[in-house]
Amino acid sequence: MDDEDGLPLQAQKEKVAKIGMFGQILSPFSWLKRLSDELHWSFVLGVVIVYGINQGIGLALSRVGTQYYMKDEQKLQPSEAQVYHAMIMMPWIVKPLWGLLTDIVPIAGRRRRPYFVFAGAVSVVSMIILSLKKDMYLGLALLLLICGSAGAAIGDVTIDACVTENSIAHPSLAGEMQSLCGLCSSMGQLIGFISSGFLVHLIGSKGALGVLSIPATLVIVVGIIIQEPVIRNVSYKRVSQKFQDAGRAMWIALRSPVVWRPCLYMYLSLAVSLHIHEGMFYWYTDAPNGPSFSQEAVGSISAVGAVGSLLGVLLYQNAFRMQPFRRVLLLAQLLYGASGMIDLMLVLRINLIVGVPDYVVVVFDAAVTHMIGRLKWMPLLVLSSKLCPSGIEGTFFALLMSIDHVGSFTASWCGGLLLHTLNVTRTTFDNLWLAILIRSLCRLLPIGILFLIPSTDPNVAILPADMLMSKRGEGLSEPANTEMESLISRTGHSSQHS
Repeated sequence: MDDEDGLPLQAQKEKVAKIGMFGQILSPFSWLKRLSDELHWSFVLGVVIVYGINQGIGLALSRVGTQYYMKDEQKLQPSEAQVYHAMIMMPWIVKPLWGLLTDIVPIAGRRRRPYFVFAGAVSVVSMIILSLKKDMYLGLALLLLICGSAGAAIGDVTIDACVTENSIAHPSLAGEMQSLCGLCSSMGQLIGFISSGFLVHLIGSKGALGVLSIPATLVIVVGIIIQEPVIRNVSYKRVSQKFQDAGRAMWIALRSPVVWRPCLYMYLSLAVSLHIHEGMFYWYTDAPNGPSFSQEAVGSISAVGAVGSLLGVLLYQNAFRMQPFRRVLLLAQLLYGASGMIDLMLVLRINLIVGVPDYVVVVFDAAVTHMIGRLKWMPLLVLSSKLCPSGIEGTFFALLMSIDHVGSFTASWCGGLLLHTLNVTRTTFDNLWLAILIRSLCRLLPIGILFLIPSTDPNVAILPADMLMSKRGEGLSEPANTEMESLISRTGHSSQHS
């Protein structure tokens, strides 16, 4: 007879309950161990470092640190800061170039390792120089921030390629890999935004940007430890031909109406959603009649926005995933325009008249706006995944994401021009309410071009059969939850579309 058989029934139930509770606590660690055994520990650690630390924590800290650096160190006007913020994100526009380089230009027989090392080194050097040099010329500071952004973008593309390779080699673990990426990125953002305000308060914006050299150093470590096969007898003479072939294939795909029409919508819908967040940031912190938020408060508000983005993902996945693209986008754009009026209520101080504190309104605004922004972004992400022709899926998806970054870039520049035209400065905020009103109305304009989006069911194929021939010929089917598979590498930038 076993020992357990001699135990009273109640004691056995208590033991099972304890084991169950203990098992729940240890289940994430068991899951990580299983992934490490199947995929190699260096890959799992690379995902944690690049998605969780370098992108999640790093980009969150970079966003808040750069805002304060532009305002306090460079003494820029809100419109100038808005334009320069867009310029800093330019390396993300050329993501297809980084993707092509990592795919077809190996260095010393390695396709991934050298690019991780290069990405980390560029960011480390840039952030250390930026943090140590006093009274830095604006042009040099902007160049260093762009270099740091380039390092993050190259690291992002390289780990994306590693995840894609492992998804092909281990198709049964593809969903779990995406869950790992999502968990790392989401937790990293929360930690980054919560800690960013405290770091800026304790060591200043330059010190906070200098801290970014730590995540970048870890990216170099990823390049040293990650396992990948050595490519022998590399023919660099064919690199030019491979670039031409990839470019020709993308051009042929873009000429198809079923591709260029949604691409045009994605660009215009983002371009007309003007960004004036730098004007709001200056009002939050410097306006005489504003809330005068501390660095800690600004960081916590951004953290709430990250939570709102996650809620938007869950809302789409559970309530709107099976709805036609046009229906979801129509609802999202209407809500997106309405959510902009929360800022108007805040700037006009209506909330104080009815007795609602500023911080409560701003936190609610951050959560709602980011949730709606993510709800608006998710169907476009799903649609993008369905517009990628067979054979160039990865590069073409990066191209579609670059189109979206160009749209966001345009929105930032136009928003900066709007702030400049309305004379919204470091000390003058009289016309900020008008900028908010114009921005909110512009958010409704994409409704007029919804006809560019396919009205089909999101679960059916959109591309013609000839573009999907190799996929169908190989007997492959699209994943059931394809919208979740490319989510995480975009969560670090969701704030760009709010």
